[in-house]
Parts: sequence; structure tokens; C-alpha cells
Amino acid sequence: RLTVTARRKHGMISGMKAMEDRAGGGAVGEQAEISSPKEAADNALVLAFGRLQGAANRLEYILGRALEQECGISHLMFEVLLILGRAGEPGLSMRAIAQEQVLTTGGATRLVDRMEAAGLVERAEDPGDRRGRLVRLTPLGAETTVRASRLHVENIRRYFLAPLPPEDRERFAENLRILSHSARDELPRLP
Repeated sequence: RLTVTARRKHGMISGMKAMEDRAGGGAVGEQAEISSPKEAADNALVLAFGRLQGAANRLEYILGRALEQECGISHLMFEVLLILGRAGEPGLSMRAIAQEQVLTTGGATRLVDRMEAAGLVERAEDPGDRRGRLVRLTPLGAETTVRASRLHVENIRRYFLAPLPPEDRERFAENLRILSHSARDELPRLP
């Protein structure tokens, strides 16, 4: 039995799915001329990208909410913990964190300030640059990274992998890797 909120959400999702199914939009590889708002809305490439973005936004919300509720950290904080865990000692510069997360250095500084206040990271001197400072995990940050990763992997399996046919999962992951690298290569060229 669904709650009112769940029925509304289910109805909204069903309605969106019905609209998507009706739209169709032709083959994704087609390059049809767009000459009306209806053709723009029904364009297969526009629909495919919209579905990708919509799925990513919904999954981000679901997975991020779980991290906040269970571990007390945002998804962005979790990503920074992973970056620092991958980097190991002596840590990373603020600039490296900002570049990895596509943040301004000011945005990265504010995020790291919050993480430092929560005891997850600390700033330390850079052994290779007397004036530089590096960010690294604290013991609490390392423990939180492990705990949050376990939860995150469980939720990825549940919400990301389970809906996909098993025979398509490896190819899908490879396609996402290709898209990610392509976007990363393009990013430095953006204004």
C-alpha cells in the first residue's frame, strides 16, 4: 500500500515515463532538423541526454541523502574523502582538490573548512613547498570514508546496478568511463 506521497511520486514518474514513451524521438543517431518546439522536445538525442541527466540527478539525491542521514556528510564531502584516500600521504593541495571536483579554489576552501571543523580532514605543511599547505584525512576522516563507502556501495548496487540487466552492466560502466574521460578532456577548453 503506497502513501499519498509515494502515490504522487509514482504517478508523476509514470506520467513522465508515458510522455517519454509517446515521444519516442526516432533513433538516437539520427540528425533530424529541429524546426518546432515539439520536434525539439521529441529529439532522440535531447531525450537520451535528458534521461541520463535525470537519472544522475535522482541517483545523486537518493545516494547523497543516505550519506547525510547515515554518515552525517554530503555527497561532495564523500567525494573529497575518496580523493584524499586515493592520494594518501602527504595529502593534496587545495588546487588539486578543486580541479578534481570542478570547484573554484574558494569553493574548495569553504568545503574543506567545513570538513576540518567536523574533524574529517586537517591541513598540514607541504614537505615540497615551505609556503604550501596540504589537506589530508584525519583518523575520523579515514573511518568515515570506510563506513560511508560501505553504505555507498550497497546503495549503488541497489539503485544503480539492480535495475540493469546483468549482461549490460559491464558495457554500461565502460560507456560511462568513456563519457567521463571525454568530458574531462573537454573541460580545460571551457571559458
